[in-house]
Amino acid sequence: MATKRDYYDILGVAKNADDDAIKKAYRKLAMKFHPDRNQGDEAKKAEEKFKEAKEAYEMLSDPQKRAAYDQYGHAGVDPNMGGMGRGGPGQEGFGGFAEAFGDIFGDLFGQQGGGARRGGGQQVYRGSDLSYAMEITLEEAAHGKETQIRIPSWDTCETCKGSGAKPGTSPKTCTSCNGSGTVHLRQGFFSIQQTCPHCHGTGKIIPEPCTTCNGAGKIKRQKTLEVKIPAGINEGMRIRSAGNGEPGTNGGPAGDLYIEIRIKQHEIFERDGDDLHCTVPVLTTTATLGGSIEVPTLGGKAEIELPEGTQHGKTFRLRGKGIKGIRSSYPGDLYCHVAVETPVKITEHQRKLLKELDESFRKGGDKHSPNAKSWTDRVKDLFK
Repeated sequence: MATKRDYYDILGVAKNADDDAIKKAYRKLAMKFHPDRNQGDEAKKAEEKFKEAKEAYEMLSDPQKRAAYDQYGHAGVDPNMGGMGRGGPGQEGFGGFAEAFGDIFGDLFGQQGGGARRGGGQQVYRGSDLSYAMEITLEEAAHGKETQIRIPSWDTCETCKGSGAKPGTSPKTCTSCNGSGTVHLRQGFFSIQQTCPHCHGTGKIIPEPCTTCNGAGKIKRQKTLEVKIPAGINEGMRIRSAGNGEPGTNGGPAGDLYIEIRIKQHEIFERDGDDLHCTVPVLTTTATLGGSIEVPTLGGKAEIELPEGTQHGKTFRLRGKGIKGIRSSYPGDLYCHVAVETPVKITEHQRKLLKELDESFRKGGDKHSPNAKSWTDRVKDLFK
């Protein structure tokens, strides 16, 4: 038996390719090897290439199948156990190709996107993914937390028992698609299979909808979900909660819930990756004389020794006082930036002392302010 080719190699994409890159690669191959574009001696070879690309796309476009394939290779996915869906490797003839092509271009003709499969004569669709924005503090991002969120859920309608039809009535077979849930359109040399616009893929029409659920067969509720925020998570990262998205159609799997992290602006710290930055105000006298000052960290207080003559903008680095990221082996650092402050609202006595101090500095010449001397010299050179 010939060894099966790697799915990523078939599509010509990297193993870390996103969904858009995988879809674009498949679209390119589908256009190239479609039966309507290859005739004569090349038709058979093109058909095999098309099937191969379609199988690769169907595996890699499904998050669960892709994860299994990434971990176990071809042994982790079995195309004979329903995973390949309609038009799989074992399905011959042009119909399978038309359906595969419909997956890509269906949006141009009104077909719903995302994981359509054939089962029981009806189109089966995976539910849409949901997104939930969660705002947390910097401390919570650094240390992690467990919390609860309220998300939409769906229960079977008790009035119609899930049929969607008014009690005493029943759904009827759709006459437009004869219950298949799909119709075929001819667009030039393409034969496109799309969801039936009348029954929306269910294969059934409900003449008298249930007044409780308006024919949906389910009622929207709210449910509480436990969420664990890992320590070190950063702004913009997402947590995936499998199966907590919108329900599928006709028995299709539910979508996923993606919790997007937003971190509140902190009053003291700014985060840069695993490092933290803060500005520490220091009085002129303290910066001049030097000494020990207290600075905050996420784990408590720490001390910094200021050398005599510390200048504005001086940065002190505290190793390991940053954040340990999700993928980091060690925590980052804390960078404390000194901001020398000029005293305000001084008393007459303080003013007198400062004047005496200023006079003593002036008598000392340039040795007390070397930067000022350098700047003055540059200004003189500018106007020469």
